[in-house]
Amino acid sequence: MAILPSAAVFYLPWEVNSVREGESLRTFGRLICYQPEESRATLSTQHASKEHHVLIHTLFVEPFNPIIGAQYLVLGEAENFDGVGMMVCARVLNCVDGVNIALLQKAIGEQRSFFRERECNHGNVTQPAGAT
Repeated sequence: MAILPSAAVFYLPWEVNSVREGESLRTFGRLICYQPEESRATLSTQHASKEHHVLIHTLFVEPFNPIIGAQYLVLGEAENFDGVGMMVCARVLNCVDGVNIALLQKAIGEQRSFFRERECNHGNVTQPAGAT
C-alpha cells in the first residue's frame, strides 16, 4: 500500500529559506524574471519594506507562457542547488493575477491558526465510553 505525501504547507515568500530540503510547499509572488535556458524563474514579494525573492526551478512545468509582472502561485519541493541556494522545484505554477494578496496572507494565517488549534484539541480529546 502506497502512502501519499503530506499536503504541501503554505509558506509566505519570506519564510521559504527556512524550509527543509525535500519538503513540499506552496508559496506565491510576482514574476519578475524568467530564464528559459536555465529553467529558472524569480518571484518577488514586498514585506515590511523589504523585497523578498523566491527562485523557482521550472523544468517540470515547461513549456509555460510567462507573464512578467503577474502574480503566480507555486506548488513544489524545496531543493538546494549548488551556487544558487534554496529553490522551489515547481510541480504546479499557476498565474493568479488579480488575487488579493493581503487577503491570501490573512487566509494563510487563519489556516495556520486552525491547524494549531486542531492539534491542541486533538491531544486533549477523550473517546466516549464504548467507542472502539
